[in-house]
Amino acid sequence: MAVKSGTMKKILGRVKRYTPLLVISILLAAVYSVLALYIPILAGKAIDCIIGPGNVDLKTALTFLVQIGVIAAISALAQWIMTAINNRITYNVVRDLRSDAFARIEILPLKYLDSHPAGGIVNRVIADADQVADGLLLGFTQLFTGIVTIIGTLIFMLTINVKIALLVIILTPLSLLTAKFIAGRTYSMFKEQSETRAEQTSFTDEMISNLKVVQAYSHVEAAEAQFEDINERLEKCSLKATFFSSLTNPSTRFINNIIYAAVGVTGAFTLISGNAGSFTVGMLSSFLSYANQYTKPFNEISGVITELQNALACAARLFDLIEEEPRTPDKENAYELTDPEGHVTFDNVRFSYVEGQKLIEDFTLDVRPGSRIAIVGPTGCGKTTLINLIMRFYDVNSGSISVDGHDIRDVTRSSLRSGIGMVLQETWLRSGTIRDNITMGDPNATEEEIIEAARASHSYSFIRRLPKGLDTEIGEDGGNLSQGQKQLLCITRIMLCRPPMLILDEATSSIDTRTEIKIQNAFNKLMEGRTSFIVAHRLSTIREADVILVMKNGNIIEKGDHEELLKQHGFYYELYNSQFNI
Repeated sequence: MAVKSGTMKKILGRVKRYTPLLVISILLAAVYSVLALYIPILAGKAIDCIIGPGNVDLKTALTFLVQIGVIAAISALAQWIMTAINNRITYNVVRDLRSDAFARIEILPLKYLDSHPAGGIVNRVIADADQVADGLLLGFTQLFTGIVTIIGTLIFMLTINVKIALLVIILTPLSLLTAKFIAGRTYSMFKEQSETRAEQTSFTDEMISNLKVVQAYSHVEAAEAQFEDINERLEKCSLKATFFSSLTNPSTRFINNIIYAAVGVTGAFTLISGNAGSFTVGMLSSFLSYANQYTKPFNEISGVITELQNALACAARLFDLIEEEPRTPDKENAYELTDPEGHVTFDNVRFSYVEGQKLIEDFTLDVRPGSRIAIVGPTGCGKTTLINLIMRFYDVNSGSISVDGHDIRDVTRSSLRSGIGMVLQETWLRSGTIRDNITMGDPNATEEEIIEAARASHSYSFIRRLPKGLDTEIGEDGGNLSQGQKQLLCITRIMLCRPPMLILDEATSSIDTRTEIKIQNAFNKLMEGRTSFIVAHRLSTIREADVILVMKNGNIIEKGDHEELLKQHGFYYELYNSQFNI
């Protein structure tokens, strides 16, 4: 219960930003409801103009009917404007929620993204936000008009006949209690539905992204069975939540029909009892209309409450994401690193992804400006982790990493990363043109600069064969381009921006040997005067490195150039010989 009330407060806090629109919406709801409530009075007066056969005041009745038409038109216009304003408030609030969620994702630590399925995060930002929008829209549309209608009909009924009005007031709480009883038990059901839907989204995203592997290992039937299991669970929890929530409307309608019948019978007996006084048939007609309008908002509000259970469950998941602990922010007055020389120092660095599981221990290294540092070693020894630490994707547990004498924790992330160009083994291309992907690091690059970079990376030969050359549209993650072509585009991107420092993590792993030799020559030119870190498994690519660091279990066990390490007949010697069968 505390979770729901806390979530509701957060949503209302978001709505508060649009107070002027909210006030206008409430005023229009009042105008719409009051005018709609005045119509039964006019209808009752028109009925009272029909006294008996041959005794009809048609002129007066027509006057009332014209008034009803005008009031109905004004009421409809007020409702239309109110709905338009409610739509604007709702979708502005949801837009803000999505913007905040995406902004939070951008600053979340990588350990969060590594430990949560991407599909589940996407589901929160898209599907859960849609459910919040549906709940808010229904709430704004029916809650305001419902409350005003209840108050208005109550006043009108009391002015017509106090006794019958009290009968309606006494019986109405039964409807509210029924709605509250059912709604209170559906929140957990909708929460389970939302979580299962997120699980299904994550699984679908995972299978589609890796469909080739699934098919290659004949895992299709197993994947279908797993999807079917999730799908059945989603069907069951959705059916359960929908079934129990759907009980609200017929239950409250049943009670409201009893109230309507009670009003009709009581009013009829009042008229024939001889003690009706000024109470007329027209008034009874108006009262019956008010009794119906009085109970109708309770049906609508009960529907709103049911929908809100789903919206609140989804909103809670969305707020959990928005309020997730962000990465450590840049320090106040953090240093802006401009044109770094590339003097990188590791001082007694310790780091592990999981507490208690050692990875890098007491790592110390001094990299002089312009040096080419190659990092080799078996899988899991900490090579890529070292790159993650340099880029501040993760912060060290203890010790420090400095660039040009500045601890990178005292430097702004944006200035640190803008000074380092990185090409990874895992390529990433976004939807857009070839040009958009190449110029990501330098949006103001000229056509000549782009072509020069493409020639240097040997990607221009296949780019010019594409239907529209640089302006060819590609889909998510490169579309139909080969893995090698995608990697060439990533290399072109770094060739264009020419950063002061370089990180190459298996940058040519998907490229044929002949092209790799050409790109290595281009990289050699690019690395001249730039501090470069090269992670490689193919040792033939790092022979020209100034220093080769041989890592094992998070520590440097050997250090030197290619020839020196071979002469030591140590671990590097064994690695090198294992690749070339010497």
